[in-house]
Amino acid sequence: MSQSTVSRIWRAFGLKPHRTESSKLSTDPFFVDGVHDVVGLYLDPPERALVLCVDEKSQIQALDRSQPVLPMMPGVPERRSHDYLRAGATTLFAALDAASGKVIGSLHRRHRTAEFNKFLAKLDREVPASLDVHLIVDNYGTHKTEPVRRWLLSHPRFHLHFTPTGSSWLNLVERWFAELTCKKLQRSVHRSVPALERDIRAWIKDWNTNPRPYVWHKTANQILDSLAGYCRRINDSGH
Repeated sequence: MSQSTVSRIWRAFGLKPHRTESSKLSTDPFFVDGVHDVVGLYLDPPERALVLCVDEKSQIQALDRSQPVLPMMPGVPERRSHDYLRAGATTLFAALDAASGKVIGSLHRRHRTAEFNKFLAKLDREVPASLDVHLIVDNYGTHKTEPVRRWLLSHPRFHLHFTPTGSSWLNLVERWFAELTCKKLQRSVHRSVPALERDIRAWIKDWNTNPRPYVWHKTANQILDSLAGYCRRINDSGH
C-alpha cells in the first residue's frame, strides 16, 4: 500500500498509531464496590465530614545535572545533560481535600508504618475536631498494619476507604502529584535533600494560597458502563 492509502485509512477510522497510553484493568474482586464507595464520596460527601485523598510519593530524588542546564533561546530549546548526580531521596505524604483542593503534606526520609502513623497524627491535629475524616487510600501494606489499625480504633472519627487494586486513577491526589512532578520536580535541580524538601514545602504553601479542587463528574455507573463497553470492544476486535 502507498503511504497516502495508509494515511487515508487511518483518518477514516480515527486511528493515531503515534499515540500510546498506559492502562491497567483491575482484577480486584471488590472492584465494583470500591468504585461505588470512592466515587460516592466525591459526588455525595457526608455532612460534617472532610474527604481527604491520601497517598505517598516515595523516592523523590534530589538530582543535580552533571553539567549546567543551557537555557532556552530563540529557535533553541532548553538543553540539559542526560546524566545526573544523586544526592539522596525523600518521601512526601500528602492529603488532598477533595472539596477545597488544599493539601496537607509531610516529608519523611523513610516510608514505613511509623511515618504513616505520624502523618495520621498530623491530620488529626490539623482537621477540626468537630469533623469526621474520610481517607481515600490505596492497598499499600503500610495502610493495613496492626499499629495503623490500633490508631484508627483510638481515633473513631477517621474512616479508611480503599481504592480497588490497580485503580490509582480513582484517587485524586495522584492528579496533584502529577502537577507537582511536571511543574516543579521535573525541571528542578537540587544538590541536597534539604534543598529538595524546602522546594516541595514552598510549592505546597504556594498551592494552598490559591487551591484548585479537581471536580469529579462521572458517576460510578457511568464509569463501570464505559469500562464494560471497552472490554467488549477488545473481545470483539477479532470479528
